[in-house]
Parts: sequence; structure tokens; C-alpha cells
Amino acid sequence: MRVHLRTLGCRLNQAEIDAMARQFHRQGHDITDDPTQADWVVVNTCAVTGDAARSSRQLVRELHRARPEAAITVTGCYAQIAPTEAAALPGVVRVVDNLAKDHLVQTITGQPVELFDREPLERDGRSAAGRTRAFVKVQDGCDNACTFCVTTIARGAGRSRPLADIIAEIRLLHAAGFQEAVLTGVHLGSYGHDLSQPHGLIELVQAILADTDLPRLRLSSLEPWDLTPAVFDLWQNPRLCRHLHLPLQSGCDATLKRMLRRTSQAQFRALVEAARARIPGVSITTDVIVGFPGETDAEFEISTAFIEALDLAGLHVFRYSRRPGTAAARMRGQVDEERKKARSARLLALSERCEQRFAERFAGQTLPVLWERIAGASEDGFINVGYTDNYIRVRCTYPRVLTDHIVNARLECYVDGVMSVTPDLGVEAGQGA
Repeated sequence: MRVHLRTLGCRLNQAEIDAMARQFHRQGHDITDDPTQADWVVVNTCAVTGDAARSSRQLVRELHRARPEAAITVTGCYAQIAPTEAAALPGVVRVVDNLAKDHLVQTITGQPVELFDREPLERDGRSAAGRTRAFVKVQDGCDNACTFCVTTIARGAGRSRPLADIIAEIRLLHAAGFQEAVLTGVHLGSYGHDLSQPHGLIELVQAILADTDLPRLRLSSLEPWDLTPAVFDLWQNPRLCRHLHLPLQSGCDATLKRMLRRTSQAQFRALVEAARARIPGVSITTDVIVGFPGETDAEFEISTAFIEALDLAGLHVFRYSRRPGTAAARMRGQVDEERKKARSARLLALSERCEQRFAERFAGQTLPVLWERIAGASEDGFINVGYTDNYIRVRCTYPRVLTDHIVNARLECYVDGVMSVTPDLGVEAGQGA
């Protein structure tokens, strides 16, 4: 059968859809990028904001119009919190909740899924999109109680995957040609806590670095209260990419209290300083929500000033979205949309300045780059695009395709969100596929 897979939202959703692609492929089914050719369609939905939920519904409708004969299975957070609505969408034959998502392929096909102990994964079954970075789900669910977040409702309590399964999956992915794995979860820093392993994340990273030959390992979002300065000693191993994404959500202590975020200005600042002291050249990025209930103009200015002073490498900016079932949805002082848009625009402009300022600090230096894709071609060669280990987006024009190679490159000039570089193929930093 031909299967078309789509996902919206976070890296965890991407990790899940990629795992489904590998499972379908190992059963002998074809993964198609063209929905008009699909017999089965799977949509991994998102509900983190109202816009995300609307986009999920819209995507299902578009896929049905593209191939009315296809049987659509809907899963993910929107399907979890609104299963009746999801089931009523055109073409939907099945809604699979998040707790049953790991068995979705077997549910659809009726065939058992072989994961890690058989023949090596074939290259065309690597992922739903053929990327060079693999997203690996190591944890699901969350035990936090942030007042704005619907994810805890949609994903349930925190639960960790067995270490042996994670190691086996990463070995399989590396054998298939992946050069980098990104560990993902709803609450990644809590890995192992449900297994009575208070230092579970540290032990997980150490095990992956010790028991696999994967050239690069990257961590996704980490809640700041999960980290102590000792965690940063992990980065003494150069295979662990120098990028920390630490969600702050607001730079104002009063707003943070209403959010029930377990951090403060002082604590977050100390964490950033500790990370920079122990990880030279680290890229630190964050999430910020604007327009949270009760956020006055004064609170927004306090937040903006604090974030700007941190001198981060970039921001993910979200306009607060009122989500049913959350405490914040019932709070007074809901902020109007125009004010949210204006605040978002200011922080997005700040993010652009932060990204450029961080990248330009490395002009003239040579850093390892994982080349991920081709963005076009010119008379001078192929336009290769990739990322340094500290997550600077780079580009070069070169006579051949560099995809899947880790190659040292000299950083030169930052223009329009990307750093131009010159690769040094005499100093290749990793083996390509």
C-alpha cells in the first residue's frame, strides 16, 4: 500500500511521524510524498494553539480533497482533546489517541512491527522527509502544571522509553546514514524520573555517546529547572552539539508566577551564565509567550528588557492562545489580539538581531557543518545548506552535493538569516552516506 504521512507542530510530532514512516517501510509499504497517490494517510495533529488546531483541521480537509479515496487516520494532540471533531472530518476513518500512537502502524495494517533487531534500515525508509537529522522520541507526557499549556492534558503524565530501545534506534539510524540525532520529548529533562532515575537525562546522554558511533547528538527543549551546572559537563564531549533551547516564556517575574513557571529572572540568568562558562561558543535560544493574561505594557517592557540583556542566539515567539481546560483560559485580563501582534512583532525583530549578532561572532572561524540539503543550483555549482554544531545556519555554493557529510567550513558573511561559508574538504569532520 502507498502511505502519505503529515505532521504539524513540535519536534516530538516529527519524531513520531518519522518512526511511523520507518515502520510502514519495514512492513513493505511505500511512503509517498504525493497525497494524490496514497491509499492511506496519517496526520499527526497539533493543538498547542488555536491556530494549530485550525491548521490540523484544514490539513485533513485538504488531504481528503487531494485523494477522496484515501483512508485518513488522525492522531496527535488535536485528536486527543477533540476526538469527536476529528472523527467528523471528511475522509477520517480512524482516530488514534496519544497513548495508543506508538502502536498506530500495527493498528492500521494489522501486521506486527519489527523495530530494531532485524536487517539494517534501508535508506529510502529513513524518515518521512529524507532528512539528515533524525528526531528520536525518548520521553512523552509532562508532570508540570504550567497554566497556559494544553500539552499535559493531551499527552498525559511523563513516561520514559527504555534506554536499550533508544540506543538500538540510534544505532539503526546511524547505519542508515543519519549523521545527527535530536533527542525529543514533551519534558525531555525529566527523562528517567518515572523510572526512579533522578539523573536519567545525564545517564541517557552518556550512554548514547559511549555505546553508539553517531557523529552528532543534539538535545531539544529543556526546562530550566531540570538543569544544574553539573549537566553542562556533558558538553566536554564534542559530539554533543553546543545548542541549548531553554524555554523562558516571560522575562517578568510577575508573569512567570501566573504561568506557574518554576523559574525566575535571577535563576534563569544564573543558568545561562553557568552554561556559557562551561560550554564555550554555546548557542542558547528560548521560547517567549506574549499577551499572557494580565500581561500589562509594563510587564511586557520588563520582559523584553530582560530577554534583550541575556544576549541570546534567537527566540521562538508565540502569541498567547486561550486553550480550553487550562487555568489561564479562566484568568482575568485577557489581552486583545492587536496588542499581542504588536508585541510579537517587536520580539521577532529582536530575535533577528540576536541571531545575526550571535552568528557574526564566529566570522573567520572554522566550524564543523552538517550539510542537510540542496537549496538550488547556479553556474558555479550546487547551493548547499546546513548547520554548525551550535546551530548557525550556513550556505555555500560548491561543485558537488555535500548532503549527509560533516565538513569543516570557514564562516564568512551573514546575510538574510544565513552565514556564507567556504568548506574545507581536506578536513572532512565525518563520514557521509
